[in-house]
Amino acid sequence: MNQTQLIGRLTKDPELKYSPSGVPVVRFTLAVNREMKRDEADFINCIAFNKVAESLANYQKKGSRIGVVGRIQTGSYENQQGQRVFTTDVIANSIEFLDTRSESTGGSQSTSNYESSTNYHGANTGAPQGQNYGNNQPSYTRVDEDPFANSKGPIEVSSDDLPF
Repeated sequence: MNQTQLIGRLTKDPELKYSPSGVPVVRFTLAVNREMKRDEADFINCIAFNKVAESLANYQKKGSRIGVVGRIQTGSYENQQGQRVFTTDVIANSIEFLDTRSESTGGSQSTSNYESSTNYHGANTGAPQGQNYGNNQPSYTRVDEDPFANSKGPIEVSSDDLPF
């Protein structure tokens, strides 16, 4: 079984890129505190694809606390000096946002109606391996604003609008 679970903070803003075949990709590093020494952290390289990548890029930023469930993948490439470089990454199958809304937006909005844990799952089983994910398409625009932040009360929803 190859499964890992991590909780940590993003070391920089996630940047959405696209593989040559058009698959959304985000490479990110997660700072994970060591259990016995809280002042020490490990920096884990991670990759997210598809909807997981899009959600991460749209809703999280540097310092955001997230949970990642995924698998470890190793690989290698030859650098410009002709040396073989070995890599280890966590391929994120799902990500859970662990900050409250005010923590993720700098405290500017109320957290009373915001769900503090949000899951984003994606099918990464067919993710390309061993490719360089360059920015072949325009970068994705971040969505940092809550469209319901300025509403004056409950939002009316008809039972006809619900899918269940």
